Amino acid sequence: MSLTLEPVVEPAASASDGLSRRRRGFFLEVLRERKAAAIGLGIIVFFIVLSIVAPYISPYSASTQTCAVYAPPSLHHLLGCDDGGIDMLSELMQGGRISLLVGFAATFVAMVIGGGVGILSGYFGRWVDVVLMRITDYLLVIPDLVFAMVIADVWGANLFHVIMVIGILEWTSTARIIRAQVMSVKERVFVKRARSVGAGHTRIIVKHVLPQVGPLLIANTVLTVAVAIYLETALAFLGLEDPSVTTWGTILEHAFERTAITSGAWWAIVPDGFAIAAVIVGCFLFGQAIEDALNPRLKVSHLSIRSWRLRTLVGRGPDAI
Repeated sequence: MSLTLEPVVEPAASASDGLSRRRRGFFLEVLRERKAAAIGLGIIVFFIVLSIVAPYISPYSASTQTCAVYAPPSLHHLLGCDDGGIDMLSELMQGGRISLLVGFAATFVAMVIGGGVGILSGYFGRWVDVVLMRITDYLLVIPDLVFAMVIADVWGANLFHVIMVIGILEWTSTARIIRAQVMSVKERVFVKRARSVGAGHTRIIVKHVLPQVGPLLIANTVLTVAVAIYLETALAFLGLEDPSVTTWGTILEHAFERTAITSGAWWAIVPDGFAIAAVIVGCFLFGQAIEDALNPRLKVSHLSIRSWRLRTLVGRGPDAI
């Protein structure tokens, strides 16, 4: 009997090993085959590393005056100075630390809430699905920025409050996407087989459902980072963030309030806006590439001379009419 079982067990083990290897190599394959993913990840990593080493490589202090008010770019101050005579390059590097911290922390809160709600709603269904999805629908129809302004104004201008506001607002779309994927995964054969041998709900979710929706959750996480940084910048620009900290949003707020535009000091606005746009574009490129790899139907095909051409009929030569 052992001889008859060996051919059955061996392929199953090898299939399981192959599946785990495909999961581990998924992101490497995305980076290798999609240039947009590599560019997006490169932008994200660049700004993360820059924010980490900012205190050690900043040419000047980000809180003390080192030049004249709105001094133009020069060899000593590559990006000029702001309204307080502070070096813009040093201020951008220091402000990026707080902006990225808020963006990633708020995204973590949103992914924990959205991923948990999506998994519970899609896996258990019935009344659990109805209750959680109705709450999600109510939050989806509320404008994010308006709701964030109200909550931030009620709670107070605090960095922790900003993180919680953005995290509470941005979990809804993730919850619906994860719910749809979980509803598909729970009907697959390996999940039904695990349930038939007595596996509990917790084990099925952790061992079978979560690994399947993990890459999709990561893709949404990267895309949510861009939205979180945008909302943080908007709230700071509107004066709803802690005024004692320097972020990319507060730099824009101070430049706008202190007549940088009318003074012609473009260097107090343009580099900061470029940094914000670059991070958002990097997150979008990387997250969209992962999402395209998970769902090939999202790709858009374009006709080109090289990829599309008429073929000759079978049995006829190239010169046949």
